[in-house]
Amino acid sequence: STPEQVKKGKRLFNASCGNCHVGGVTKTNPNLGLEPDALSLATPPRDNINALVDYMKNPTSYDGLESIAELHPSVKSADIFPKMRSLSDEDLFAIGGHILLQPKLSSEKWGGGKIYY
Repeated sequence: STPEQVKKGKRLFNASCGNCHVGGVTKTNPNLGLEPDALSLATPPRDNINALVDYMKNPTSYDGLESIAELHPSVKSADIFPKMRSLSDEDLFAIGGHILLQPKLSSEKWGGGKIYY
């Protein structure tokens, strides 16, 4: 990804997802952050860009068994989450890239859900 894409991803993530996911945490479910371990253990695994884009289009529960589009902003539920209406596929890829890149930047803590009980 280019520096422009990286900047765009950060800006879009902060604007569209930051209310609940600032710093890679999940305010509505503190046990589950956006760190690579948590993403990789989801069903299906969400630790790659295509799976993250798929999630932003049609989010599912962590076990993959049910749609949570009515609870989580998504393209599918853009009628109830207006922020999602204007996001293009390119935007979703930029946001996904931001989520995957952040843990590699040691300057800030990212995620930190308590997935191991």
